[in-house]
Amino acid sequence: MCCTEQQPPRALPRLGEPAPPFEAVTTHGVLRLEDYKGSWLILFSHPADFTPVCTTEFMAFAQIYPELQKRNVELLGLSIDSVYSHIAWVRNIEEKMGVKIPFPVIADINKEVATAYGMIMPGESRTETSRCVFIIDPNGLVRAMIYYPLTTGRNMDEILRLIEALQTTDKHKVGTPANWRPGDRVIVPPPATQEAAEERLEEGYQCKDWYFCQKDLKVEE
Repeated sequence: MCCTEQQPPRALPRLGEPAPPFEAVTTHGVLRLEDYKGSWLILFSHPADFTPVCTTEFMAFAQIYPELQKRNVELLGLSIDSVYSHIAWVRNIEEKMGVKIPFPVIADINKEVATAYGMIMPGESRTETSRCVFIIDPNGLVRAMIYYPLTTGRNMDEILRLIEALQTTDKHKVGTPANWRPGDRVIVPPPATQEAAEERLEEGYQCKDWYFCQKDLKVEE
């Protein structure tokens, strides 16, 4: 019996590397990844239109959209439904729920974008995209990825917190501790030499030890 040659699995996007380019039909016309150059982008997928959990998420994304815009962040949704289904669903949300969806939604019927970004998890579904979140920076690099199962709606507070943490890290060259919120102390990168470690304790930071120092950004701003 002959065996067919199996194709190697497509690699998922990696943190710190360029996001896979795309050109796709959306509810706002044809869009390309390069259209978002200079802005942060949250690219997220949902399993299907006209489903209850997805509907709650779209309303929640619409609620945080103004805050994202203040932070130079754009939103772009995706599922493998048609553009006509997307338009009908978005209109339905506005009519039945009273919420206008201000961001575009990719109609990925051929699964090209979903495949490039690893949005389909065969263990959950071969015909629906999982609830994926990709945060892409103004240089087109993937900075964060979050995957949720089909049954679980995303937490918008965490997505907004993550954007704020990434932007704070870029601006101040610091780290953010667990449960960090804007206004909290940040982590100073640990020293790379013994001499720097000895100097660190005298630099005026709040230090528990040479490798664990924090500072308050409000002092500098």
